[in-house]
Amino acid sequence: MTPQSDEDEVWRQIVASFNDTAERDSADQPWPDSENVAPEPTRRVVKPSEEDDPAARDDAFAGDPTEPGDVLDRPDTEDDEDEGHYEPPPPPPLPKLDLPTKLAWVALFGGPAYLLVAAMASWHMEGWALFTAVAAFIGGFVALVVRMGDGPPNDSGWDDGAVL
Repeated sequence: MTPQSDEDEVWRQIVASFNDTAERDSADQPWPDSENVAPEPTRRVVKPSEEDDPAARDDAFAGDPTEPGDVLDRPDTEDDEDEGHYEPPPPPPLPKLDLPTKLAWVALFGGPAYLLVAAMASWHMEGWALFTAVAAFIGGFVALVVRMGDGPPNDSGWDDGAVL
């Protein structure tokens, strides 16, 4: 037999056993049994009985006497609900925009907004109004891109390392 015919036979066996179900045998597992994780047991809260522990009897009345029941019978407090909850600090205020940037934003959104309102209201638009709206949109976009300032900050030092 040639190496090509052996390879063809292996492929025929793979194709023939394509729809067969795999056998589950613990000996075929790629990891040892010691690494198998058992399902977690359900957690139960066991209250000590008052007959078994005299200290529990005394501690049951240590809190507010108006609260009914044992210390363990109290519902979770608000502190327990907030445990593990992260509340980020308030974000810093947005930077103040200068007049050219504000005008560029108004032009960027104002031109298409005028065209949309005029089209929905079926207004008759002159050629100069269409030109002005399109030019305002393009001019606002160009102004914002030019003012974007994608270079490194001026005070970054002599190296171009990571800026945090």
